[in-house]
Amino acid sequence: MRWLEKLRPRPPAADPMEEALAAFRAGDHATALAVWEPLARAGDARAQANIGACFAEGLGVARDPSLAERWLQLSAAAGHAAGQRNLAALYLQGGGDIAADPARAQQLYRAAAEQGDALAQDMLSWLLLEGDLLPADPVEAMRWALPAARAGVAASMTRIGMLHHHALGVERDVALAAAWWRAGATRGDADGAAMLGAAHQLGAGVARGPALALEWLLRAEAGGSALAQPFFAAVRAALSPEARQAAAEAARTTPEPAELPA
Repeated sequence: MRWLEKLRPRPPAADPMEEALAAFRAGDHATALAVWEPLARAGDARAQANIGACFAEGLGVARDPSLAERWLQLSAAAGHAAGQRNLAALYLQGGGDIAADPARAQQLYRAAAEQGDALAQDMLSWLLLEGDLLPADPVEAMRWALPAARAGVAASMTRIGMLHHHALGVERDVALAAAWWRAGATRGDADGAAMLGAAHQLGAGVARGPALALEWLLRAEAGGSALAQPFFAAVRAALSPEARQAAAEAARTTPEPAELPA
C-alpha cells in the first residue's frame, strides 16, 4: 500500500548550515567550505561570513585577506552581525593588501554590537577601555561589557572587575571587582584568574589566603596570563612545600562557574 507511505511523517530535511558547522567544529574545514560556497554565491550572508572568516584565518584554504575582505563585505553589507564583526577584526589588524583601518573597524564592531552580538560588544568594550585606537571612555566600555558578560563572554566579566577595582567610570568597589573576576576566572579567563589570585593574596574584596591565591595564580599561568607573574614570589614564600603542592593539585581541577553578580 504505497499510498500509506505518503501519510507517514518524514524526518525534517537536514539544515546544510548546521551540517557545515558541525563539520567545521570537527576540524573538517574543507567539507564545511564545500557546503558554504554555493550558499554564499547565492547570497546567504551567514555562509559569506563563514567563508570570509576561513580566508582570514587560513582555515581549510590558504590565508587570503583580500578574498576574506570580499566575502565579509558582502555579509556585512547585508547586515549580518558576524560578518560585520569578522570584517572589523580584519580592518583592526590589517595584513596582506588590507590596510589597517581602526575607524572603520570601530564602526563595524558597533554595528554588530547594536544587533546584540556579544563578541562584538566585548571587543568594542575593550577598544573603549584601552584607548589606543579610540578615545578612552570607561563609561561606554562598561555599557558594552555588561551585555557581553551576561551573554557569557568571560573576558568582559574580567574587564568589569577591572573597572570596579580601578574606579573607572564607576565608584571603587573591590568586593564587586573580585566577584566579577571570580565569574570570569571560573569560566576560563586567565586574566580573571590572575586578578582573583592577587585579590586573595592582598585580601582585596575576598578573604586573604595565600593557598587560594596560589591556586588561582597557577590557573592563570596555565592559561597564558602574564598578570600572574608579579605575585608568585610573595605567595609561595608564605606557604609550606606541602601547601604549595596542595594548591598545585587544586589548580588542576575545573571550578564550577560562579554566579554573575547582580
